[in-house]
Amino acid sequence: MTRAKKTQIVVVGGGAGGLELVARLGRTLGKVEYDIILVDKAQTHIWKPLLHEVAAGSLDANLDEVGYRGHAHRWGYRYFDGALEAIDRVARQIVVAPIVEDGREIIGRHRIRYDYLVLAVGSVSNDFGTPGVREHCIFLDERTEADRFRRKLLNQCLRVSRSIQTDPASDACVSVAIVGGGATGVELAAELHMSADSLAMYGLEVFDSKRLKTTLVEAGPRILPALPEKLAAAAQGELEAIGVRVCTAEQVVEATAEGIRTKTGEFIAADLMVWAAGVKGAEFMQGIGGLETTRNNQLVVGPTLQTSDDRIFAIGDCAYYMPSGATRPVPPRAQTAHQMADIAFHNIRAMIAGKPLKSFNYQDHGSLVSLARYATVGSLMGNLVGGKMAVEGRLARFVYVSLYRMHLIAIHGWLKGLSLIVVGHVNQIIRPKLKLH
Repeated sequence: MTRAKKTQIVVVGGGAGGLELVARLGRTLGKVEYDIILVDKAQTHIWKPLLHEVAAGSLDANLDEVGYRGHAHRWGYRYFDGALEAIDRVARQIVVAPIVEDGREIIGRHRIRYDYLVLAVGSVSNDFGTPGVREHCIFLDERTEADRFRRKLLNQCLRVSRSIQTDPASDACVSVAIVGGGATGVELAAELHMSADSLAMYGLEVFDSKRLKTTLVEAGPRILPALPEKLAAAAQGELEAIGVRVCTAEQVVEATAEGIRTKTGEFIAADLMVWAAGVKGAEFMQGIGGLETTRNNQLVVGPTLQTSDDRIFAIGDCAYYMPSGATRPVPPRAQTAHQMADIAFHNIRAMIAGKPLKSFNYQDHGSLVSLARYATVGSLMGNLVGGKMAVEGRLARFVYVSLYRMHLIAIHGWLKGLSLIVVGHVNQIIRPKLKLH
């Protein structure tokens, strides 16, 4: 007897939306007749909005990351290690790039069959073709880059500390330039200063935030354009109060090994440079599989989140969706990926059952920006009150943390999710405030 093939649902990308989707598909469809597969080039997941904390050393990713293999075993899906290379729509297969280690091919190029395919590969930083940026700046797109920044930062802090011990009158400092005044850039600037003040407890007694010179450069007229102007001004005031220099209406035209140059001719010297000035889809996404893409390499999707191929969905940052009557596409936020994952889950099940599909209706629940322990500012329920309901201080911090807690519950379920939240509170007390290795 010939065994019938399972209905195979493949999700490429284990970010916020992708991991939530496979967890739901696995626990509801991961039975004998269905095969749920996650493909990702990394082996672990960490919530992308936390990468600035990993970079600053205030979050230990080893304790907060999720291993795909263990998660897959728990939730009834399979995990394949590898990067998407191409899509063969005629054969309904994806092509996974070979895995190479130390010049040796460990796993060759291979294909994975799909009946339904969801692309959730996220986004990468957009350098807008600025000379020298790719060579000299760090992008916080992945955990590996956040770890690299942390190591370089600690080495620079050690250099300055030794210099001061040798010469107490030394004016040595660590200079950091952050390009991009969105949420990532603003949160990183604040987190760096909090971490700098904590270094004295871990062997660098002569180092504090006064030795950290941080410059935040934004091409637009103000930082945090997603927030109301009053809240953006409050955030800038908080940054300047802790010693961050904020430069608005300054476009970076070049990056060198020594620093960045702006259009007005100013040269900002920096030991470390971070580029957080915009996002786009990865280069390999342009025209992949003959699907319609934008010039920023995003997949164009309709109201049901289907691409130009009805069997292929796209969610999260890699998807471009312009709602009817809107002037802007839905924004690349974690809450967008979460909402898209919910609709994709419903529509895949509806297609299998032959039922009508549901249209995606983005609900803007507002924006929140954490300035480490200094402040949290933002607006809630953007669709309901036009983003005018401002929250600040302890309430905003509670809501900011709650967003991550909701993500934990979505990927782990209520029991384990709540347990991890409790463990997280305990770790805040017993583990070091900084990751120094």
